[in-house]
Amino acid sequence: MAEAAIGQRITSPAGATVAAGQRGASVVTRGLERRFETPTGPVEAIHDVDLTVAPGEFCAIVGPSGCGKSTLLRLVAGLDRPTSGAVAVERVDGGRPTNALVFQGRSVFPWLTVRQNVAYGLKLRGVRRARRGKAADELLRTVGLTSFARAYPHQISEGMRQRVAIARALAVDPDLLLMDEPFGALDEQTRFLLQEELLRIWETTGKTVLFVTHSIDEAMILADRILVMSAQPGTIRAALEVPFARPRSLTAVRSDPAFAEMFTTTWAMLREEVTAARQMREAGPR
Repeated sequence: MAEAAIGQRITSPAGATVAAGQRGASVVTRGLERRFETPTGPVEAIHDVDLTVAPGEFCAIVGPSGCGKSTLLRLVAGLDRPTSGAVAVERVDGGRPTNALVFQGRSVFPWLTVRQNVAYGLKLRGVRRARRGKAADELLRTVGLTSFARAYPHQISEGMRQRVAIARALAVDPDLLLMDEPFGALDEQTRFLLQEELLRIWETTGKTVLFVTHSIDEAMILADRILVMSAQPGTIRAALEVPFARPRSLTAVRSDPAFAEMFTTTWAMLREEVTAARQMREAGPR
């Protein structure tokens, strides 16, 4: 069990079923809060977040800018500690869970080749050169970058760099994959291709994924559930089940009659929170 802050123990999701071959971790938060001290006083980023993610589940998180989505990911990753409440990540077999993060933008090392970037986490873990090279080559085949193994990040496109970042995260075989708007800066065509690539990888590996996005379309295409966060301080306003069968493709989801209905429902909720966030910004500090 990996826990943050107050030391209380949290149980795994009750009755969660794990499909054969799934190796993802469960995520549980209870009463999670994070406040930051600023020159003008304390700012509450997230408030009373209760969340349960089953092993192997793909959860997308949407919400207005500044609602604490990234803060929540950092707390789950163990990069920050909550002001109150608790977060727990647990493997199916009871072993120590691992996680990996993929951020938006240029998160690869410019001085390393594509192959060296993918193998970087394994190098830090002390994995021998031959073994990490083999693992990197396999992942480069997975993400379609074998012919660019010796290239440097400045020599490839932004979409390719994001594929390198995803491959690097997968190289350490994490139980939990945390993705913070990884496709947000990409052109639409590249984003579509990487969405389908991520779906394929997820369906193969059975990882648990928490995926932050501003795109309702993207959340509906990728996720099992969409978590809608409120305006600051962020909390989980709703958890919406995505009805589309797996395996999925972008075209199949978009052509499904339920697509428009779910988009409308999600946007109506999200629009209220975006409007509330805008009004708070315009009102300024109190």
